Amino acid sequence: MIVQLVRSWFRRLTKRPTFEEWGLIVAEAVATRADCSRRKVGAVILDKDNRIIGAGYNGTYKGNRGCLEGGCPRASSSVSPGSSYDTGAGACISVHAELNARLDVSEPARLIGGTMCVTAEPCEGCLKWLRNTPLRWIIWMDEEGVTHRKPWPFT
Repeated sequence: MIVQLVRSWFRRLTKRPTFEEWGLIVAEAVATRADCSRRKVGAVILDKDNRIIGAGYNGTYKGNRGCLEGGCPRASSSVSPGSSYDTGAGACISVHAELNARLDVSEPARLIGGTMCVTAEPCEGCLKWLRNTPLRWIIWMDEEGVTHRKPWPFT
């Protein structure tokens, strides 16, 4: 059912998407696999030639009971959005989409000059480690549909 809806929508496109748009579209598809009851985020890494080299979504480690199965303390807590994900009652057990995408890259040299496309603005924790990568751009679309581009060092 979902595939049919997406296919129908894509067939109505009248222009070829840019590589940035395409990366964001793929990241949205990746986000559908996210294992979080609060937010579904997807990330795709494109190399300097705009080829996909990594993809990830927010979720727990393999074999662990995920958020959608009741395994995350944050999902069952009353903490407000934006509160600490790392400590207290709102501690989250998931790895963010950005890091899972980076972990998916099998040839780290292909990160040089690359772009990360994400379905939401990366948090400060992700930006901190992203600054230590050779990626040159981070692109995301906000809730209003505005595309944002941050060049390295992503400040």
